Order: sequence, then structure tokens, then C-alpha cells
Amino acid sequence: MKYVVFIILFCNTSLLALESTCYGSTSHGRLENGVQLSSQGNNYVSYSKTAELLGRTYVHSKVKEIIEDSYKSLETEMPQKVYKYAETGFKKGGKFSPHKTHRNGLSVDFMVPVVNSSGESIHLPTHLFNKFGYDIEFDKKGHYEGYTIDYEAMAAHIVSLHKKAKVKGAKIWRVIFDPQLQPYLLKTKYGTYLRKHIHFSKKKSWVRHDEHYHVDFIVKCLKY
Repeated sequence: MKYVVFIILFCNTSLLALESTCYGSTSHGRLENGVQLSSQGNNYVSYSKTAELLGRTYVHSKVKEIIEDSYKSLETEMPQKVYKYAETGFKKGGKFSPHKTHRNGLSVDFMVPVVNSSGESIHLPTHLFNKFGYDIEFDKKGHYEGYTIDYEAMAAHIVSLHKKAKVKGAKIWRVIFDPQLQPYLLKTKYGTYLRKHIHFSKKKSWVRHDEHYHVDFIVKCLKY
């Protein structure tokens, strides 16, 4: 009986150890027990193996659950679509150059889903020579060389993130995406939902946010 109690206590302790604690805000904070996003799943990949090794793909444990649950639901809703996440933050949070936020595990960048000239969903190329995708510049309609932003897939992803966040007792604070391209998202079948539930930043950001969209989550944090 003593061994059973010990095993139960050990398992509970292990589970508790996986829970993250965030402090402060996305622009002035830190993180305890950050967890790394999975490198890939059935319909998603990270933007860089090098970045993973450098520890740039850590988030709050609840944010990880939201993101990976969202990708799982999209396997059914958007079975032909593939996704790629980008910069998140360090295991302990804190300053995350060159970003002004991403400091407490609640900020996540996602590369825009794209289709090729044949309309096939593919991953936007992210490598050292294009600053892991951040150096890509789409035109005013969302075209870049042979790639076109898949607004339908992107809108479905944002809606899914919002719904999964709600299930986990969290929220989405804002989504930062080039204001010039936002109308294309609102023209998708998810437009009504996005207008009602998602706050898109209308301010001009210090970087354009056309090749990626930045999502800030709300999870109860302690003072920093």
C-alpha cells in the first residue's frame, strides 16, 4: 500500500512540475517551467531545427496545450492543409531579441499557411538565407514568388486557437497581422466569427507581420 501511495504522489509531483508559471506581461516578464512545442505533428512543423536547439520554441504549458490541440482539430477540419509555427520564447522567458514581446511564454508567431501555383497547401520556406522566413515580403494581395497566403486555412487556425483557449480557461488577447491583408481574412467563411471574437491590432507594427501572424494569449500570471 505504501508503494502505491508513493507512486501516486510521484506521478502527481511530475504532473505539477510540468505546469508553467508566467510573470508580468508579454513585453516585461518571465516564465518558469516553460515547455517546448513539439517539433512536428501530422499537419505542422516548426520553422527551424536550429531554433529548436537554441531553445527558441518554448511557451507556457497551457499555451502548448492550446496550440497542439488546435492543430489536432484542424486535421479533421482542414485535412489537406499544413501549418508551421515560428518564434515563441525561451524556457525561462525574458528578453527575446529581436522581439519586443515573447517574454513570458504567452506570445507565439505562426508562419502564414500558403498554397503553391497548383493550389496545394505547402510550407512557406524558412531557412538561414531568408532569416528563417522573417525576411519574406508578400505583396498587397498576399503573393510572394510562387506562393499565395491561404487565408481560409489561416482563418480556420485562428478560430481554432480561440476555441481551444476557451476550453483551457485562457483567452486570445490580440492577433498582429498586416492591417492591409486583414480584410482578406474577414472575407473567408470564418469572417463573422473573427469579427466577433478576435481583436486584430490596427496599429502599424515595427515590422510588417505579413509573412507571419503574432498571437498573444491571456493566462493568469503573477506580478513581475
